[in-house]
Amino acid sequence: MSTNKFLTIIGGARKLVSAIFQSAGSADANKIISTNSAGKLDASFLPSGVAIQTEAIAASEALAAGDFVNIFDDEGTRKVRKADASNSRLANGYVLEVVVSGQNATVYKTGSNSALSGLTPGQIRYLSATTAGRSTATAPSASGQIIQCLGYAESTTSVLFEFDEPTTIE
Repeated sequence: MSTNKFLTIIGGARKLVSAIFQSAGSADANKIISTNSAGKLDASFLPSGVAIQTEAIAASEALAAGDFVNIFDDEGTRKVRKADASNSRLANGYVLEVVVSGQNATVYKTGSNSALSGLTPGQIRYLSATTAGRSTATAPSASGQIIQCLGYAESTTSVLFEFDEPTTIE
């Protein structure tokens, strides 16, 4: 990551200072901040009580970036797998990076799933019953499947996810 430098006046003298990408707390008071390589602020800059809703959970199968995932109990251990409307595996969140089976996945429970492609902005997205972990513009309709609205497409590459209780199709 390149270092952004800014001209400022400290004690009456001009100084060239570097922007910070993460905060170490009060030691970084009054410093200029910069976005990261994704163009976003690091979570360390958020005030107390405000946090990104994530959880590290072991994956029971390989996950692709952008997969919507289901958190489940595997003999007393919380694990994560691809959500699937065909077998009632509701989406509790999503992942933004590839995860190997057995490794910890960072599960985002709200926010923008920005690891997608081919979406129509503004379109409502549902959990897919044909491709596990993915979304579709058409709600499932077969008996035994679930309908779960995942959110809407903010852009061609992002769905604003908010958990919605699914409806079972009889």
